[in-house]
Amino acid sequence: MTVHASGAGRSVSDGRVRLITKVAHMYYEQGIRQADIADALHISQTKVSRLLKRASEIGIVRTVVIATQGVHLALEQALESRYGLQEAVVVDVDGDESEIIAGIGSAGAAYLESTLAGGERIGISPWSQTLLSVVDRLRPLRVTGADRVVQLLGGVGERAVQAKANRLLSHLAELIGAEPTYVQAPGLVGTADIRQSLITDAAMQSVAEEWRNLTMALVGIGSVQPSPLLRDSGNAIDPADQDQLIAAHAVGDVCQRFFDSTGELIHSDLNSRVVGIDPEVFRTIPRRIGMAGGERKHAAIRAAITGGWVNVIITDVTTANALLNENPPTAP
Repeated sequence: MTVHASGAGRSVSDGRVRLITKVAHMYYEQGIRQADIADALHISQTKVSRLLKRASEIGIVRTVVIATQGVHLALEQALESRYGLQEAVVVDVDGDESEIIAGIGSAGAAYLESTLAGGERIGISPWSQTLLSVVDRLRPLRVTGADRVVQLLGGVGERAVQAKANRLLSHLAELIGAEPTYVQAPGLVGTADIRQSLITDAAMQSVAEEWRNLTMALVGIGSVQPSPLLRDSGNAIDPADQDQLIAAHAVGDVCQRFFDSTGELIHSDLNSRVVGIDPEVFRTIPRRIGMAGGERKHAAIRAAITGGWVNVIITDVTTANALLNENPPTAP
């Protein structure tokens, strides 16, 4: 708050302006309680309250918000405006990929701690190093933050790596007081027939019903080249599939659904082998939060927000600036 008397209150008498200014100065700049101001000036506390309100109305008191170092409100608002996002969170972090993941992990944990208010049904992609970083930094909520946490993509893979995927889901559920739902199948299978057999199973049908009722999704944003976590899980696409996706101008994916630079889904044989939430169902989730950063993922992140795969983004400051400085993507 700042108290500024010059030129204020032309419709108010000089004597009244003086009293309003004095009361505002005592309250906002000297920190004197309203009751003590009333005693000092021999007026009622009710009148003190009215004078403070009047001080704001006629411009004697002005509210100024000063962003602290490391907070990028203007950058966040620019991203929201340009890409039609519900919200953008920009992290003041730089360095190599591991440092960026750690910074986004801390910001993502803080975001969840401040926004989870109970009743949420959360979908989460299991093969994301960034989301693992978020959960590792999340503190237990004092009140239940969600009813259920559901895997969006098959979580069965190489045993050593699968433990990380299970920890991601189970630990998140524990921290926010939710019940976990696992997908007891690989994220990617060899043929469309195998996938069809899996998704028609009663257990998978039950999971699919939960997918249709989600209120929030937490996802990483992948590039065509798989992350070490996904590659080691045994659920990554093979070189032949990568070549086909590159030929189709793929730049990234969400839950193994690959898209081009405009965010358009690439229809390929790969889609028929993914054991996970359908793209159409995924895009009906009201809040879809993407957490990703680093130069390697600039094109994928831009495509994901352009195509509406995510409507909330948590990313690093360098990526945020790149998203604003690059020209809008055009169809290949």
